[in-house]
Amino acid sequence: MRSPITKLAAAAVVVIACLIGLSFWRTTGSGIALADVLARVEQVKAYRYQQSIKMTGADTNKPYSLERRGTGLMSHEYGWKFKMEQLDPNGGWSTFREGCTFPDKKTMIIIMPKEKKYSRTEFDDRWAEQSEEREPRTWIKRILACKHESLGRSTIDGIEVEGFQTTDPNWLVNITEKVEVDVKMWADAKTQLPVRYDLTSAYFDPTGGKINRRQHVVMHDFQWDVPVEAAEFKPVIPDDYTGTVVKYPAHITEETNIQGLKRVVELLGKYPEELTGSGATVLRLVQKSETPAAMRLKEETKGLTEDEIGNRLVDFLMPIRGLGRFCDILEFDKKDLAYYGKTVTPKDTDQVLMRWKVSDNEYRVIFGDLHAETVLLEKLAEIEKARPK
Repeated sequence: MRSPITKLAAAAVVVIACLIGLSFWRTTGSGIALADVLARVEQVKAYRYQQSIKMTGADTNKPYSLERRGTGLMSHEYGWKFKMEQLDPNGGWSTFREGCTFPDKKTMIIIMPKEKKYSRTEFDDRWAEQSEEREPRTWIKRILACKHESLGRSTIDGIEVEGFQTTDPNWLVNITEKVEVDVKMWADAKTQLPVRYDLTSAYFDPTGGKINRRQHVVMHDFQWDVPVEAAEFKPVIPDDYTGTVVKYPAHITEETNIQGLKRVVELLGKYPEELTGSGATVLRLVQKSETPAAMRLKEETKGLTEDEIGNRLVDFLMPIRGLGRFCDILEFDKKDLAYYGKTVTPKDTDQVLMRWKVSDNEYRVIFGDLHAETVLLEKLAEIEKARPK
């Protein structure tokens, strides 16, 4: 339910921060310190930038190639404003997405000109923390946290810069598959502010033997310490656009996760094969379901458009979205999450449906009947060894 294209786009824009255990490395001689670049960036209140993204690969065995470019305005006071264009295969650029995020309000508004639609998403408490992933300061922190080296002095757009590089796959801390990365950042030798970022990454297939997706992301043309006003961050939505509202539970907990699983079983009669926070995906599966809850829902929403259904069921679908967010947070926190919805049913009281790490020797386990226990690692290994294949 999470396609390779979605994963690549998320990795291009959504870069999760690794904020722990930074070993600040300094150059010698006339070189500038990467830690000082970070300190300088953290003093900036607002900045503009341009970005380009190229992606190639195969989604459900169908080759694809995407090229996007965009601009961004980031303010620590007001939020993040962005606009992305996409290159048409027949030539010419068209607006793909534009919008604003407001971390203090836990809200994101996205405008889709081609579809004449917009969406307003209200997130949970952890979203603001994770939304920092697109920040240049986050990229620097993660270079510092990885094995890296100086590229020395060079010139970019007439500016004398000093470069830094890491090829440590741990830079992409939210990726569980095998991946190769090459991350470079150049900072102005005088101002100690970034001039350009360059990220190249290659993702391997499940066997780990063949690269099946690639991406190249460049951030450039930075304007630092620019003046901004709140009015710049107010989205302009044309009157003829239709919109949807998406809400997540304010607090994401284990109980949120269980309630989401219960809601899916109520609608589909089984657990989802893969974890997802997409209410729209579940609604599509409901069309083939004949559970009492699914039949009532289909009758209630008969004749409505997809947007109208989504707006009417905002609260009803919230637990399902909370399920997806709970899993995202576990992956963000590196909790060794595993899920077995393909083989475990609600009747499997002694089978592990889902588990994650809570300490070096303990795991939290949700079983098929949705009761939860904390078990020792040795006990978990015994239970999982006996699970159906």
